[in-house]
Amino acid sequence: MENEKENKIEREKEYQEYVKEITPTHNLWLQMLKAFLVGGIICCIGQFILNYAEGMGLDKDTAGSWCSLILVFLSVLLTGLNIYPSIVKFGGGGALVPITGFANSVSAAAIEYKKEGQVFGVGSKIFTIAGPVILYGIFTSWVLGVLYFIASAVK
Repeated sequence: MENEKENKIEREKEYQEYVKEITPTHNLWLQMLKAFLVGGIICCIGQFILNYAEGMGLDKDTAGSWCSLILVFLSVLLTGLNIYPSIVKFGGGGALVPITGFANSVSAAAIEYKKEGQVFGVGSKIFTIAGPVILYGIFTSWVLGVLYFIASAVK
C-alpha cells in the first residue's frame, strides 16, 4: 500500500519534470522587442510610402489610399510566397499591424482552401475571416453614425 503511494508520487515527479522539460520557455522582453521592431519596420515602410506619394504631388488622402493598397498588396504577396508566416513567427503581434495582419489572415485562408475550388474553397473560406470584420465594421459605423446624428440634433 505504502509502496503504491511512493510509486505514484515518483511518477508524478517524473511527469512534472517531463512537462517542465518539454514546455517552451519564452522571454517576454525579447518577444516585445521583436514585436516592436517588426511592427515598427512595417509602420516605417508605410510612412515611407506616404512621404513618397506626397512627394510625387498626391494629396494626403490619395497618398493614404495608395499606402493602404500597397501595404495590403505586399502582405498578400508575401503570404502567397510563404514569407509572411515567417515574419509573424519572428515578430509575433508586431506583424499583426491591422492592415497587413488582416490582409495576411484573409489571403492565408483563401490560399489554404484553394484546392477545394473557387466557390467552396476560396469563395467561402475567404469570408471566414473577412465576414465578421466587415459585418462588425459596418454595424459599428452605423451605431456611431446614429450617435453622431443624435449629438448633432441636440446642439
